[in-house]
Amino acid sequence: MSRKHRFVNLDEVETTKTFTDFRRWQKERKINKKDLSIRIEQAPYKQIEELKSNRMDTSITWIGHSTFFIQMNGLNMLTDPVWANRMGFQKRLTAPGIAMMDLPEIDVVFISHGHYDHLDFPTIKRLKGNPTFYVPIGLGQAFKKRGYEKVIEANWYDSFEQANMTFSFVPAQHWVKRTLTDTNTSHWGGWIIENQKHSIYFVGDTGYFRGFKEIAEKFNIQTVLMPIGAYEPEWFMKVSHINPEDAVKAFLELKGQTFIPMHYGTYHLADDTGPEAISRLDAEWNRLQLDASQLRKLLIGETWWI
Repeated sequence: MSRKHRFVNLDEVETTKTFTDFRRWQKERKINKKDLSIRIEQAPYKQIEELKSNRMDTSITWIGHSTFFIQMNGLNMLTDPVWANRMGFQKRLTAPGIAMMDLPEIDVVFISHGHYDHLDFPTIKRLKGNPTFYVPIGLGQAFKKRGYEKVIEANWYDSFEQANMTFSFVPAQHWVKRTLTDTNTSHWGGWIIENQKHSIYFVGDTGYFRGFKEIAEKFNIQTVLMPIGAYEPEWFMKVSHINPEDAVKAFLELKGQTFIPMHYGTYHLADDTGPEAISRLDAEWNRLQLDASQLRKLLIGETWWI
């Protein structure tokens, strides 16, 4: 594929912001400073030994931000692994739910897109094992030039088989930039991880878009790992980052069974805070009188056994 190829969203929805937009946001941020002292809690008990010995059961552990440790069909899998202590000028607000040294060997890594808070090569270099990396099309070369050989690139709706499971790359509404010249030269999306008993949809990073309805028509989705943070100011972020109310709307369109929120409380990437995102999520869930048992808000490092 040409290095100049630029990927686009469904309906060619544009996410580009001007320098004037950015300056306006920075001025607003100085005025509307947020209290970052209230942190998302760590799980009081980390099931590290249970996870290390698990070979059969399906588990989901929230490490923080968009990083989950998932076990299914005997495989140890990670989504967007980022253990970085800083993101740009911002220090990490909460420690990772499991220390890297306590992870078992990793078999599979899923990457949603190339932004630094989702793709951190220093983290990847420290992973135990020899994982297969499933990455959006256009990102493979970044891995291969660093010496990783087990790299599989995916375009939207590509599917792959491994260990009696199916991994499918599905659309998201976002954008990508790692350097001054590589804007949207790799794709972005989410991953659906399925075995014969269960399906997990790792949504990735996205604004609300019609793709949720399209994905629901193609897949039977049970557990949804859904972003709810980095949405303020909404005039700036809305196209690329879904807010808590729209996240609930998307979950209902997906006809999912369990909603697990993510992408909040770990890095101060926008002007909302983790507690604000959870408060708005709870308020919308209650307003719609949805089943409380379907909303599973994991503490950092908490494991849910399916």
